[in-house]
Amino acid sequence: MIRSLCIILHRWVGLGIAAFLIFSGLTGAVISWDHELDDWLNPRLMHTDSKGPSMGSLELARIVERRDPRIRVSFVPLAAEPGGTLGFGVEPKVDPATGRLHKLNYNQVFIDPVTGKEQGRREWGAAWPVTRETFVSFLYKFHYTLHIPELWETDRWGIWLMGIVALIWTLDCFVGFYLTLPVRKSSNGKSASESIWARWASAWKIKASGTSGRINFDIHRAFGLWTWPLLFMLAFTGFSMNLYGEVFYPVMSKISKVTPGPFEQRAPTPLHEPVTPKKNYATVIAAATTEAEGRQWNKPVGDVFYSQNFGIYGVRFFHLTEGHGAGGVGHATLYYDGQDGSYLGVRKPWTGTAADIFVQAQFPLHSGRILGIPGRILVSIMGLVTVAVTITGVVIWWRKRSWSGYRQASLTSSENPGFSG
Repeated sequence: MIRSLCIILHRWVGLGIAAFLIFSGLTGAVISWDHELDDWLNPRLMHTDSKGPSMGSLELARIVERRDPRIRVSFVPLAAEPGGTLGFGVEPKVDPATGRLHKLNYNQVFIDPVTGKEQGRREWGAAWPVTRETFVSFLYKFHYTLHIPELWETDRWGIWLMGIVALIWTLDCFVGFYLTLPVRKSSNGKSASESIWARWASAWKIKASGTSGRINFDIHRAFGLWTWPLLFMLAFTGFSMNLYGEVFYPVMSKISKVTPGPFEQRAPTPLHEPVTPKKNYATVIAAATTEAEGRQWNKPVGDVFYSQNFGIYGVRFFHLTEGHGAGGVGHATLYYDGQDGSYLGVRKPWTGTAADIFVQAQFPLHSGRILGIPGRILVSIMGLVTVAVTITGVVIWWRKRSWSGYRQASLTSSENPGFSG
């Protein structure tokens, strides 16, 4: 009875989320290399031939804002790699005429740090049109939002949907594993445990000499078994990141000791009601530098950002050569209030309670960056495995459906010789 119920659940849940898993698997396999692909596709935006001393990043940020009064610079990189541009993040201000955010067609501006010349702008994650400049970010954002647009004053519908899909996938991982276990049989009232384990061992194999249907089934089952821990990890971390504030963090806070950060302690304002900062970047950077020296941090300020719907500044410390830093968990960060400049908190990679470290590990695990290049290769492979397991599952359902239809037609024909289909 339980097994029959699990078969039905696995079948229809799998069909219900199949398209989502195929899309997320394919895009996930690609975006493991987002920065490398973006650099390769867009040298015009990322690189410059200018020689000479660089202008200050804060002065360049002011130039960017003067060029378009509709925007506020929300991300400032403080140094560029040799031969590289500076990519500033921008967000729209409120249009006084409408009381809503200005409609922009870009959210990134790339500046030559030597001349101050704008080399290009783009909308990172744009849904349409997909261009050379936006291709990688289109895939990246599609991976976790499906590009579902803003509805009813929020742009998080796609994030919530993919979080729910990931949660269902997480639970279905256990159902699928259970179904690989052989049905217990008995002989003369005695348990036949030896034969049970022998039959389960066959579930890990692909019988290459079998029929196409058998091979398809073996691929579905064996791939799922051999990679089960990784499939579960991808499913769970997809859920935890997309439903972080709604489900994951509140539950973690109930069952373990999690240290809340500024973003967990402050509710965001409505999308079209951003908090205008009263403190500027220079003031916040100065305060953060002093605080970092007191903590004996030996890394420089790498970049600074402002989250306008939370009213929070973040100042991150790292060397240019560190990339994402700390195995993908990010860099040491100090947070400040955008209104009065008060210190709000700190985030240091791989420190805190066991629960804090578990929370921090979600993105590094999901992206594979926790293991560096080998981890990213593994995640790309797992994206393709996810697609293979999903497609073979759909094929299994289709074959059974077709066979069921064929049997019904045969029975009808035998009962009524005049039946011709």
